[in-house]
Formats: sequence, C-alpha cells, structure tokens
Amino acid sequence: MMKKRVLAMAVAASTVALSGMAQAEVKIGFLGGFTGGIESLTPPIFDGAQLAVNQINEQGGLLDGQMIEMPTGDTTCSDASAASNAADRMVNTEEVTAIVGALCTGATIAAANNAAIPGGVVMVSPASTAPAVSELDDNDLVFRTVPSDAFQGEMLAKLLIEKGIDEVAVTYVNNDYGQGLSDAFTETFEAEGGTVAENLAHEDNRADYRSELGTLSSSGVPTLVVLAYADTSGQTVLRQAYESGMFTQYVGADGMVGNSLVDAVGADVLEGMIATRPGSPDLPGTAMFSEAAEAADVDPDAVFAAQAYDAAFLLALAIEQNGSAEREGLSEALRSVAMAPGEVILPGEWEKAVELIAAGTEINYEGASGTHEFDEAGDVPGIVVEMTIEDGEFVQVGELEGDDL
Repeated sequence: MMKKRVLAMAVAASTVALSGMAQAEVKIGFLGGFTGGIESLTPPIFDGAQLAVNQINEQGGLLDGQMIEMPTGDTTCSDASAASNAADRMVNTEEVTAIVGALCTGATIAAANNAAIPGGVVMVSPASTAPAVSELDDNDLVFRTVPSDAFQGEMLAKLLIEKGIDEVAVTYVNNDYGQGLSDAFTETFEAEGGTVAENLAHEDNRADYRSELGTLSSSGVPTLVVLAYADTSGQTVLRQAYESGMFTQYVGADGMVGNSLVDAVGADVLEGMIATRPGSPDLPGTAMFSEAAEAADVDPDAVFAAQAYDAAFLLALAIEQNGSAEREGLSEALRSVAMAPGEVILPGEWEKAVELIAAGTEINYEGASGTHEFDEAGDVPGIVVEMTIEDGEFVQVGELEGDDL
C-alpha cells in the first residue's frame, strides 16, 4: 500500500513537472497582412519583431526562464472579418498575453474592437498610422510605435511645397488609412499655398482604375499623389497612369514604399518618384538595432522593421515588469518601461533590463525607432523620412522633422 502511494505521488509530481514544462512559454502574437495589399512589406516587419524575440530567448527568456513564442495571424490588411477572426484566435485560442500589430489601420481597429479590447489584451502596432487609431475607446490597450499620419501627411505636403510642387491631383485608398492621410496632406498642402486640383477616393483590389485616372488627369496637373498600397491598388494606379500617358511625377507615402512596386511597374517609369515614411532617428539604439539586424540577416532599413522590433521588445519588458504573463496590469507596465524617468535600456540589452527590474530599478527603453513617450492615446512622436527611387530601388535621402520645413 505504501509503495502504491509513493508511486502515485511520484506520478503526480511528474505530471505537474511536465505540465509546468509544457506551459513554460509566454505567447506574444503577431498580426500582419501576410496576404493582400502589403504582403511584400509584412515579412521584414515580422522579421524585426522576431529578432527581438530571438534575442530575449537567447538571453534567458523572461519570467525566470520562460521562452517567448510568437504565433502569427493573417489580417489580409483590408478584410475586417479576417482581421477580427485572426485576433479572436490569438486572444481566445492561442491565449496570447499581448499582440504586436496589426499593421494596416483597418485591421488594427477591427482586431481591437472585436477581440483585443473585450479580452483585455494590449496591442502595439508598428505600422498603423491613421489618426483613427487615436480615437479608439480602448481602455488604454492600443498603442503604436509609429507616429500618426496627421504628422506624415503634414510633412509630405510641406516637402512638396519646398520642392516647388504646388499643384497636385490626389487619389487615396478608400479606408481609414487612405482617408486619414489624404485629409492631413490636403489640409496642410492648401494651407501652405498649394492647390489640390482633384482629390478622389478609389476602392482597393480592383483591376481597372482608368475611369478615376481620367478624372484625375483632366485638370492637366503633372503630379499624381497616390496614397495606397504597393501590392494592390497603388501599383495598379501607377501602372495604368503610365500606360495611359498621364502625369509625369509620382508621389506616395509609407504604404507605397516597397521595391515590389518598382519591380511591378518598372524602374524607368518610377525613377525619381517621391515618397515619405516614418523613420528612425540617429540614436544609439538605432545603430545597435542595425548591427544586430544585419548579423541576423534582417533588413534594418525595411519599412516598419525597427518599429516592430520595438513593439515586441517593449511588450516583453512590460511582461517582465508586470511579473507574470497575465494580461491585467500590462498597459500600466508598458508605460512604465517605455517612458522616462528610468535607467536607459537599448535594443538587445535584455539581461541588463531583467537585473534592473528585479532590483526594483525603473527603466526607460530607448529603441530602434526612437524613444516611446506614449501620450494618453498611446501615440508617440516621431520623424518622417524622405524617400526616392534611384536606380530601381527606394532610397532614403533625408529626414523631415516639424521644424525642418
């Protein structure tokens, strides 16, 4: 009888140990547009986030040795139902502690409203730039490591005025991203003395935009501003504009900054195209990220890769600060580790951060894409960089800050 009891206790102890091993991981989900309008932009963004996870796991993991796992979900960028379903799986099936993403604004809003906010899950988007994100009733659960398009639209408008381009036609993808960016651009462009001859929304994922292009070109304006996506409508609009002999100068924003656009439309056609995108300042954290990314065969200059790294690293720091993989209290912990005061933590300095947190020392993460002083809406300040197409690829030619233009 005693032997059976000892054996039963041993089996029970073994079961508990195995259960503990099975649960010795923390899940941070990633929601991205792996198909659809930004499918060529999403993989390097994911790589940025995964780099942070790999560094943390290599340096001992979090919460006394637990490894981070990063399950992924495809939002398709433009399908609210797909975004909601992917987020629901993350929140209720994968039972993630937090989410990096989504990327496209509509996907972020759908995922937040239908799954993350009801489930009490913190989301940090590295790419959702539309002003509409700031207006979410989110219980302080939705953050972003990228500045709002209210800023990018303003900077793009001022950049064109500075270049002597004072009359444009604008077409934008008919969603929160396109509308918000168009509104910000148009308001500033006209306030600076420019003229928007035509401003026309278009639907994504169509095969033919010649009717819209006919309306846009009827004014005779030579410059076309396209606020859309490199892999869907933006690509088609530019190709058909060229084929129809319309416009001589093309302009875009972050959703268009992908070399897949150049490959699809043609390097000769797009040579000299002007664009903007959120960028990273010249800070120690930027250099450290670039070095680590290159060593891991990750493109440090890929659009939103640095912001995705910061989103993942910040969430891990917040979980460590919170002391558990529970969702409750994580947004407060996120603000604590991201903002001054505190001892500065740079990209890759995970072991240092863990030691400081264990000692009760406040920390302040200064990341790959800059500092992250979240405001009440979970937004951050930032910079916008000027891009152009030279010799068949997008290259950065300058940084734009509010006082520069």
